Amino acid sequence: MSILSIQSHVAYGHVGNAAAVFTLQRLGHEVWPVNTVEFSNHVGHPDFRGRVLPPDLVADVIAGVAGRGAFARCKAVLSGYLGDVALGEIVLGAVAQVRAANGAALYACDPVIGDVGVGSYVRPGIAEFFRDRAVPMADLLFPNQFELDALTGRPVRSRADALGAARALVARGPRMVAVTSFYPEGQASVIEAMAVTARDAFVARIERLPVTVHGTGDCFAALFLARWLEREDAARALGLACGAIHGVLRATPTGGLTEMALIEAQAELAAPSRTFPVERIA
Repeated sequence: MSILSIQSHVAYGHVGNAAAVFTLQRLGHEVWPVNTVEFSNHVGHPDFRGRVLPPDLVADVIAGVAGRGAFARCKAVLSGYLGDVALGEIVLGAVAQVRAANGAALYACDPVIGDVGVGSYVRPGIAEFFRDRAVPMADLLFPNQFELDALTGRPVRSRADALGAARALVARGPRMVAVTSFYPEGQASVIEAMAVTARDAFVARIERLPVTVHGTGDCFAALFLARWLEREDAARALGLACGAIHGVLRATPTGGLTEMALIEAQAELAAPSRTFPVERIA
């Protein structure tokens, strides 16, 4: 299946398209990457180089892909880090073009805003763009705990909080909200991930590893989308995505800020060596 992936790119490390493209390809998908920024490395490092790409350049690349007649066979548009609100409008324009060419195509939105313990790391206006413009257009939405809070204005501390916030987002348009990471209050040894629709909700509890990396949310979104395109089974997609991420992190060196061992542990993407129970909670 073919996927248009519009998000950031780094030369060093695995975040944005540098995480999603390889992940999707490893699972057998054709990917058309369009970069919104070109950075040396993730902005969470002490320094980085590069720049946000001009919106007209990004739009021109997308137009070139459309000119190949590609959108008629595009199964999904995946978006992530934007860098500028104007780039968000270009993403939504691309989604509209793809849907016009293929009414069955999905929009999978990773609303990159910030993270727990870090706060927001995007320019002013981007959080509001995701909340007001992208969420209603999305079919699949991939917020982390911080982003779930930011998009709904609800403090998210407990599993019940996360479920309520995810359901509030589903009511605004998405068919599925998959919470990529949630830290239950008072449970330092686990991370939870959740998949929520209007009718169903599933949660997976994952052992927390002593690894500090960037890009796990980007990789999770790509994994979940790939599995959802294979079979629209939320519990299966959640379980496989969690198992794959955990496998990659087990292979990643511990101690300090590092980068995911995405290439070294690529077999985990396709066939996780460890799985985690997925529990129906609603």
